[in-house]
Amino acid sequence: MMPYLIQKFGVYIAWLLGTSFFFLRYLFTAGIVFMVFYIWKSKKFYFRKIQSRYPQARQIYGELKHSLMTAGVFALLGVALYFLRRNGYTSIYTRISDYGWGYLILSFVFMIFLHDAYFYWTHRFMHHPRLFPVFHKVHHLSHNPTPLASFSFHPLEAVVEFGIVPLATLVMPLHPLVLLLLAFWSLVWNIVGHLGFELFPACFVRHPVFQWFNTSTHHNIHHQRSKCNYGLYFNLWDKIMHTNHPDYLNIFDTLQSKITTNHEKASSSKISL
Repeated sequence: MMPYLIQKFGVYIAWLLGTSFFFLRYLFTAGIVFMVFYIWKSKKFYFRKIQSRYPQARQIYGELKHSLMTAGVFALLGVALYFLRRNGYTSIYTRISDYGWGYLILSFVFMIFLHDAYFYWTHRFMHHPRLFPVFHKVHHLSHNPTPLASFSFHPLEAVVEFGIVPLATLVMPLHPLVLLLLAFWSLVWNIVGHLGFELFPACFVRHPVFQWFNTSTHHNIHHQRSKCNYGLYFNLWDKIMHTNHPDYLNIFDTLQSKITTNHEKASSSKISL
């Protein structure tokens, strides 16, 4: 998308259009989820709320403001990526036939695991006392995060968040479709992590396969207690490095008990009627 915009409209207009694209994509996805869980169906899903209170309007406005800034940074880095490719510094290719569909799928899966590792270590690094106020404090203004916090970063953190893309394209062939799918995958999991409601079932965190995926509760604990639960997609590096919060499973189980109790009460009410 960015190469076409730059060639047709020039760098500045392309940056504005790119910023609009990133922000509207975020607003459409995160905004719809926010409307469902925090406004339209808030009473229906309240028993799944991880923190019982709702965030203040000031926090939500801040999330929107910083997300717009993040969209601008992402668009600017997209422009930079275009010039890197134009000058032969990246391995981005456009014809799927050059490497085949098999490579495209494997490269997407590889990028998911690479991004997860990159996120864990950069995220943990940004929690260093000297770096936290500069890079990561803005994101943690959302102590009780909503889906709108998915893009709520300081501009410097936004650069770090996007950084995996140009770094990866410098060393391995990647098709633009892989980058688009990765962006969508990342946004979805960011929304899940910042949802503020737990949708996964009680068995999820002890299932032989699903226990390796993070839950909304996992990242919500990070926003409440900070120095723990650094992972993005998977609960892999937190387990390896012993950085899961010690009460994670208990907090998840307590919430699931509340969910079960609510279901039982609702079923009893329907039967009595």
